[in-house]
Amino acid sequence: MGGCGSRKEERCYQLQTLHEHESGINCMALSEDGSVLATGGEDKTARVWSTKTELCECIGILRGHTEYINCILIEDCFVLSGSADKTVRKWDVGTCDCLFVLTGHTSVVYRMICTGDFIFTSSYDRTARCWDFDNGECIRVFRGHKRGVYPLIFMPADEDDLEETHLDSSKDLLITGSADFTARTWDFETGQQLKTFKGHKGAVTCMSVDPHGKTLFTGSTDFTVRSWHIYKGSQLKVFEGHQGSVICMQVVNKIMYTGSSDHTGRAWVTEFGEQTRLYKGHKHTVSVIKIYDGMVFTACGDAICRVFDAKTGEQLREMPGHESTITAIQLVEGRLFTSSYDGCLKVWDVSELGSGHDTNFKLRYAPRIEPMDDEKDKEQTKEIEKYGGVGKLDSNQNQNGHPQSQKIMIE
Repeated sequence: MGGCGSRKEERCYQLQTLHEHESGINCMALSEDGSVLATGGEDKTARVWSTKTELCECIGILRGHTEYINCILIEDCFVLSGSADKTVRKWDVGTCDCLFVLTGHTSVVYRMICTGDFIFTSSYDRTARCWDFDNGECIRVFRGHKRGVYPLIFMPADEDDLEETHLDSSKDLLITGSADFTARTWDFETGQQLKTFKGHKGAVTCMSVDPHGKTLFTGSTDFTVRSWHIYKGSQLKVFEGHQGSVICMQVVNKIMYTGSSDHTGRAWVTEFGEQTRLYKGHKHTVSVIKIYDGMVFTACGDAICRVFDAKTGEQLREMPGHESTITAIQLVEGRLFTSSYDGCLKVWDVSELGSGHDTNFKLRYAPRIEPMDDEKDKEQTKEIEKYGGVGKLDSNQNQNGHPQSQKIMIE
């Protein structure tokens, strides 16, 4: 168990430091019930951890990859790991046995999502692929990007869409973002490219969709986020304000949260493209942003995890202790898990932070917004104040802010 690096008069919130990985940890995933964590690292291994025991313990080591692990998922009682060795492996959590190896990519496997029936992967080889979850067979290859493919989203068909003009809404869609400055939608059944979203002047690094599955948000190295009509392919808004690459995002209801290499996190009202909160104090790139119980958790290249009040922008806590960039964070019942390039998995007590934080949309402190003359703009201002930079997940939504029944999968 590691110590805390804060001053003596400050409470130590660090509960554990786990050193089992032999080098940097690149990725981390949590099981649906929150009881199991998986990490993948530069040491070519994945490790499985217990999260709800009194002390977090390593309960399995998954060995077999010949290069570093870049992405990881837990699906049911299986772990999926994607690697720079160009393969994905499926593992049995109980036995730590590799059940099969997915081969076909010709470069690093970058990201991965899973629907339960299918596995989708992206790669520097300029393709995305779909695999059968049960037998590992490659079902489809999505070709068309001119550079590496990065983020992925899977959207099931919208059976309730009554807009007959949007024929694509009746199809299962894969959405991909790429270093070729575009995002694209694909017909899952045929592999046919449907729409190309052009406008960015840099690589598309992260993506999300609104809870209704109609609007796509793309973050880029050109410092902007852009929103698009998924089925028309038309650009809706440009979110300007970041002074560096947009690295990560999460959309919760009508609020989008972004992290950037400009050392800030920001909150935006998606409907109007207005920035409503600035989360500052970081001394390096904000590599992860996660919304939980009315709070914004950020992981940073300065090796510190920070927590902010989502509505006011006030920093609630700093958690120093890592020696290098924090690569991933997960929250389980009052405990925060952080992984880092320093090779450590750390566990922190955040149980007191959730109490007293009202996650309703009503704002305690009004955001600073310049006065507007136009009546329409005044109405927009009222709407921005209503949402105030915080989104609440209700019981029918998943962690991405989407209705559970939709099962939109976002990397």
